[in-house]
Amino acid sequence: MSTAILQPTSSSERIQALDFLRGFAILGILIINIQSFAMPGAAYLNPMAYGDMSGANRWVWLLSHIFGDQKFMTIFSILYGAGIVLVTQSAEEKSGRSAGLHYRRTFWLLIIGLLHAHIIWYGDILVPYALCALFAYLFRKAKPVKLMIVGTVLIAVHTVIYVMAGLSMDYWPPESIIALRESWIPDTITIQNEIAAITGTYAEQLSKNSSSAIFMETGVFLFLFLWRAGGLMLVGMALYKWGVLTAGRSSGFYRRGLIIGWAIGFSLVIYGVYRNFQANFALEYSMYLGSQFNYWGSAFVSFGYICGIMLIARSNALGWLKDRLAAVGQMALTNYIAQSILCTLVFYGIGFGLFGRLERKEQLIAVVAVWILQVIWSGPWLHRFRFGPLEWMWRSLTYMKMQPFRK
Repeated sequence: MSTAILQPTSSSERIQALDFLRGFAILGILIINIQSFAMPGAAYLNPMAYGDMSGANRWVWLLSHIFGDQKFMTIFSILYGAGIVLVTQSAEEKSGRSAGLHYRRTFWLLIIGLLHAHIIWYGDILVPYALCALFAYLFRKAKPVKLMIVGTVLIAVHTVIYVMAGLSMDYWPPESIIALRESWIPDTITIQNEIAAITGTYAEQLSKNSSSAIFMETGVFLFLFLWRAGGLMLVGMALYKWGVLTAGRSSGFYRRGLIIGWAIGFSLVIYGVYRNFQANFALEYSMYLGSQFNYWGSAFVSFGYICGIMLIARSNALGWLKDRLAAVGQMALTNYIAQSILCTLVFYGIGFGLFGRLERKEQLIAVVAVWILQVIWSGPWLHRFRFGPLEWMWRSLTYMKMQPFRK
């Protein structure tokens, strides 16, 4: 059967629970990303590297780290894995095959991600997702138990790499440790040069942004994203097949999942925070072993979030919230890129140039402002149009046919 019959999922076929969860994640991830938009890059991993960490600023970092850091990225990775199964199952039911559709979809996501990373903001996650989707597709028909086991093993690879790296530091060449320490706690000149580049001309911003993006797409991808995002995609496939992500399990299942996920997850994350402050965020501890408490704890916290969102999705409560967040989630790609555009206009030299000037507590103003804009505009847009603008473009390229846009 010809691939010409394949069409994107229509509004009536969409699973609201997935869109609701996606909307929750797209808004939540800005709580963490705002640090990279507003502050030198080292401050993302090491809060002692830049900015005030007392009073309200300390509490903003603590709460955002405990409740947000890696949690929303985890949900996104899980949802992307679920999306691979959803899209390919639909294609195979209609045409008997899905490889061409999947790899076209992945190729165009990669292009969108590269443009986003190199032209707008280096912290892009779309490129890693596209690269991981190349192999995740091969597991789309695996049984959920196998997906969960393989996914967990992949996630654990990063831990093995980091623990071994941390334990072997005594044997590293001195120049390697010096270079790593300079990135963990940059000196004043390095920080001022970064601020000058980001708040300078667009050419300066582009050069700095692109070099950071290349590092994210190579070093960070090989040591972190390949294993975590790739593994979580397989976990997402399993959870989708088990009905967890579509509000298909019982309320009791979701209540137990929320309690157990949060009990284990928050215990690990909070203990990790305690140990890192004890170590004063020293490179030797906090970058390696000290990072693993949140690395694993965030997976359990995220599962608790998923269960909480599914409980709301199954209930008749908060209908207005479900509709609003589902609209944000249905336009996740557009809203994700829009967050980058809005924040770079606020913090980069092409806009107001506030990079490095706002404290953590002040950055929350930008977060809330973007949330309000996206919650307000997503619903009315979808009343008039079938897709968000970037979703429409992505689907048209994927299906090799101009998709209807207006309703």
